Amino acid sequence: MNLKKVQKEIWQNKVNKGFNTMDVNKEFCLLYGEVAEAYEAYRKKKDDLGEELADIAIYLMGLSEMLGFDLEEQIEYKVNKNSKRVYKNIDGVNVRVSD
Repeated sequence: MNLKKVQKEIWQNKVNKGFNTMDVNKEFCLLYGEVAEAYEAYRKKKDDLGEELADIAIYLMGLSEMLGFDLEEQIEYKVNKNSKRVYKNIDGVNVRVSD
């Protein structure tokens, strides 16, 4: 899957269908709602958990496009950054001690 391409397709679908493309605050709230729906599906052991997780990704990619971020690039950057971080377990909690 090419996330850059999918991000553009998701954005175009939002434009074509008349969904929100301007209100960043609203988009964050809608994303939050999708996370809540996914958690509810998980908690209740519903069959549509995978679809709810996909909805989260779709909203996240749409928001990324709205804000001008290449999400694929940002994910690659962050995965690389996280791989170099050092953690120490203190009283059962992983605490970052260096980047």
